[in-house]
Amino acid sequence: MNFVIAAAAGLLATGAAASYLGARTLFNRVIPRQDELRVDVSEMADAKKWEEYIKIIHREKDKLLRRPSEHVTIESRDLLTLHGELFTASPASKRTAILFHGYTSQGMNDCPTMAEYFMERGYNALIVDQRSHGKSEGRYIGFGILDRFDCIKWVEYALARFGEDSDVVLYGVSMGGATVLMASGTEGFPENVKAIIADCAFTSPYDIFKHILKRDYHLPPHPVMDINERICKKKAGYGFADYSTFDAMEAGACPILFIHGDEDMFVPPRMSVDNYNACTSPKKLLIIENAGHAASLYENEELYKETVTEFLNEHLGVYSEEI
Repeated sequence: MNFVIAAAAGLLATGAAASYLGARTLFNRVIPRQDELRVDVSEMADAKKWEEYIKIIHREKDKLLRRPSEHVTIESRDLLTLHGELFTASPASKRTAILFHGYTSQGMNDCPTMAEYFMERGYNALIVDQRSHGKSEGRYIGFGILDRFDCIKWVEYALARFGEDSDVVLYGVSMGGATVLMASGTEGFPENVKAIIADCAFTSPYDIFKHILKRDYHLPPHPVMDINERICKKKAGYGFADYSTFDAMEAGACPILFIHGDEDMFVPPRMSVDNYNACTSPKKLLIIENAGHAASLYENEELYKETVTEFLNEHLGVYSEEI
C-alpha cells in the first residue's frame, strides 16, 4: 500500500488542485476492487520467514481440503452476493467458527490454518470472502465499515443452518479482524456470538492511512484524508471515519481475544493495545514476539493456539464432542 501513499504524497506539495488529485489517486488505488493486487509479504514480515510460514499454511490447507465442504452464499443488505466455503463437523456441531481474511486476499488464502484448528475441536468452519474479494461481489472494499453488516448476515446464516440455539465464534485477521470487532458494536449483533478473536486488527481505515502518511512521509492527514473522505462517501457510500473499533468496544457484546505481532510494521501493535484498553467486555491480549503483520500464528503456532484454546474453554467451555 506504500506506493499509493507515495503517489498522494508527491502530489500534495504542489497545491490544492494537486491535493485533490492525490486524494483521488489514493481512493482509486485502494478502495475499488483489487483482484490483480496482493499485499507484498515483505511489507508484513521478513521474506525468509514467510518461506517457512507458507509451508505451515500449505500443510494445514491440505489437511482442510481433505474434508468435505459446501460452497454457500448469502445476500448482503445492499444486495451483493457474498460467497463462502462451509466445512461441517461430523456430526454437525452446535458451534460454528466464521473466519474473515485480510485486505486484497481471500478466505481460502488466509484462514485454512485456523479453520482446521476449529474443525479438529468439533466446530463447523465457515470461511468467507469479504465483499469485493475473491468470489464475492462488490465494487468497493469496505475496510470493516461496510463488512460489519455482512458479518452479522453470516452469523444469521450459521444460526439458520445449525440452529438458533447454536454458538458462534468470530475470527478475523488484519482487515478481517477489524470487521469482526466493528460488527460486535453494530445494531443487531447476535447474542449467539460467544467470543471474538481479532488478529492484528486496525482501528479504522482513517487511522491506518494516517499512520502510513506520518510514518513514511512525515505528512499530516490534512488535506488528503479530508478530500479522500468526501470521495469515498460519494462513490463507495461510506467515510473512513464513519465507524471504528473504538465505537464497537463500548458495546461490550462478548469476550474478545486481541492478538498482535510486536514487529508488525503495517498495523502498529498499539492499535490492538488501544482496542484492548477500550474494550468493556471480558478480554485478553496476546503479543507475539518477533512476529510481523499477520504472522503471529506462524511465528509461534504453539503459543497462539494454546492461548486461543484457553480463551475459548474459558468462555464457551470444552465442547462435549471435541475430538
